[in-house]
Amino acid sequence: YKKSNPLAVRLGMRFIKGLKEATGEFIEKEREKGFFVDVADFSRRCRLRPDEMTLLAYSSSLSSLGVSRRQALWQVAEVSRPLGTLYENLPLSSSSQNSPLPEMSMVEETTADYRATDLTAGPHLLEHLRPALAARSILSAEELKNAPEGARVKAAGAVIVRQRPGTAKGFVFLSLEDESGIVQAIVRPDLFREHRSVIVGSGGLVVEGKLQKEGGNVSVKAERFWPLPSLPELPSHDFR
Repeated sequence: YKKSNPLAVRLGMRFIKGLKEATGEFIEKEREKGFFVDVADFSRRCRLRPDEMTLLAYSSSLSSLGVSRRQALWQVAEVSRPLGTLYENLPLSSSSQNSPLPEMSMVEETTADYRATDLTAGPHLLEHLRPALAARSILSAEELKNAPEGARVKAAGAVIVRQRPGTAKGFVFLSLEDESGIVQAIVRPDLFREHRSVIVGSGGLVVEGKLQKEGGNVSVKAERFWPLPSLPELPSHDFR
């Protein structure tokens, strides 16, 4: 959109869930004619549906126009209303430019990233939660490497893999991702049956158990489980 730091990293519009490929291609062609001035200019030139404009605002795709997500959502609500040919070229009103909506917190922004695109280019969700987790003696993946084998530990992360290999006699293996790496958790068949709803239904988990180290790999032999309710449901590879 507007010129900015040439070293900035941009995520393609194809990552935005619900945005059609044809829509993204049309935006690219229109941008080649000249940079967009603001949200109103973008709306006039691209003629997107209100739901498409909302997707772009929520995913922070309009931030290069000098607006935050909440500001973009507020302005999109105005420009998406049909104004007729007499008023459509008017600039945004001052009330629309100055959104009364509270700005998103860093946690809300990261959560919005995952909900809009299934990924984030910003801080990991667990990084936001680390102070609270540390207060509960929950270790990061990096800290587990330095903990003694056999110690009783607690780890937490976004569940990115749930596996139950046919040769593992019913054992379930979980991969929990945090801001420093990935923690492997091993779940006995009886515990999985008992806690299935939490293990399968939670985007993030806290796992407590004994620490195991073998061949440079670190894992937790899980005994207790808690959900991390502040985490959205993240993409995971389950039981493959």
